[in-house]
Amino acid sequence: MSVRELDLKKAPSCQTNSLSNYLWSDPPDEKKWADCVHCGMCLEACPTYELTGQEQHSPRGRVHLIKSVAEGRLVVDEEFADPVFVCLDCRACTTACPADVDVGGLIEEARGQVRQAMPLKGFKGTVSKAILEGLFPHQNRMHSLGGLLKFYQKSGIQQVVRKTGLIHIMPKHLVEMEKIMPKIGTPVQKKYKNQDVIKAKGETKHEVSMLTGCIMDVMFSDINEATINVLTRNGNDVTIPKNQTCCGALHVHAGDRETGRKLAKQNIEAFRSSEKVIVNAAGCGCMLKEYPELFREDPEWREKAEEFSQKVEDISKYLYDTGYEIPKAELNTKITYHDACHLAHGQGVREEPRDLLINIPGVEMVHMPNADRCCGSAGVYNITNPEMAGAVLESKMENVPADVEMISMGNPGCMLQMAVGVEKYGRNQKIVHTVQLLDWAYQKEDEKERGN
Repeated sequence: MSVRELDLKKAPSCQTNSLSNYLWSDPPDEKKWADCVHCGMCLEACPTYELTGQEQHSPRGRVHLIKSVAEGRLVVDEEFADPVFVCLDCRACTTACPADVDVGGLIEEARGQVRQAMPLKGFKGTVSKAILEGLFPHQNRMHSLGGLLKFYQKSGIQQVVRKTGLIHIMPKHLVEMEKIMPKIGTPVQKKYKNQDVIKAKGETKHEVSMLTGCIMDVMFSDINEATINVLTRNGNDVTIPKNQTCCGALHVHAGDRETGRKLAKQNIEAFRSSEKVIVNAAGCGCMLKEYPELFREDPEWREKAEEFSQKVEDISKYLYDTGYEIPKAELNTKITYHDACHLAHGQGVREEPRDLLINIPGVEMVHMPNADRCCGSAGVYNITNPEMAGAVLESKMENVPADVEMISMGNPGCMLQMAVGVEKYGRNQKIVHTVQLLDWAYQKEDEKERGN
């Protein structure tokens, strides 16, 4: 799809550039595109350009479009919105860019302009509002959803739906996701609701707080539990602030920056007294670290957001930096590691999770080519853009070594997407979170000691 360049007259704008066609507050930041010279170093890093070969679906093409609207040569319309929303926001282009152009930040700011100028309407608008505003920010509603999913799995309804073929009334990509739905457990927010502090096992060395997440605590409560086990095993008292909420990443990715700011304010206040905020979901951690960007036009909250973002640490990096107990028990498994985009490209965390894995006795690490290439999850991209996400996943699965038993990673969206890939392409690998393997090794060690 081409994008029309228009010879427009002067239009009202909130930017210093009077020609700008960004007519709303919080427009794309000129500083983010100023260093882009359109050299093309980003092209090979971009999954959507690789698949389409179209300039507007490349990082430098998108930067050019965003800049053109600011200069009054384009308007915010469907032709502008398409390349902006087809982007995976995987940040691989910034890693490849010699000038570190923040394409991801520009994309999110541009999406905010699109959604203000062109709000979703009809069925899509209703569904988006119900999920992003009516569900994710509300912990009790998320837990209720988890209870319904748990009933669906345990009551036998799931088996009936699958055997009778009723499942196929859903779109194909949702059927694929239902097949790999994790076993729903008890959210740690509910399990530890009457416990102010989860004490370290042994001497207390540090005090940390934990972001439980919205999807994470419903779909992957076992990973949250493993995270708590590993932290307490390594001398950390863990607190779970009760008034924390969704990180806002899905809202910001969708262009709803205002809701993103509301959630950011709630989390900043919730963790105000915390010295360290531990996160086990790469997308959430990246969003928390980028809270200052949401408050570019609000000096008071920007200062608070900057102070907060300094506290945020991915679980693997935290353990690597503070030191952790090397397990004695052997797991005896062959694994490979997938770099979640928002961990590798967004936070620069690459070697730390690998260090955790290779130090587990009996674990054989097999290199995955293009390990930091996006899997196609990208928040809810695999739901909103299923065809492109499927093509990106196919490319990713071609790089997964066939002889490994497990694929490890540090993000729930990636785990779901890679599980779809394993199911779809007839693989038999188990999808695991990095911290789970460490927890399993500790558990095996404890069982062995009790047996003696």
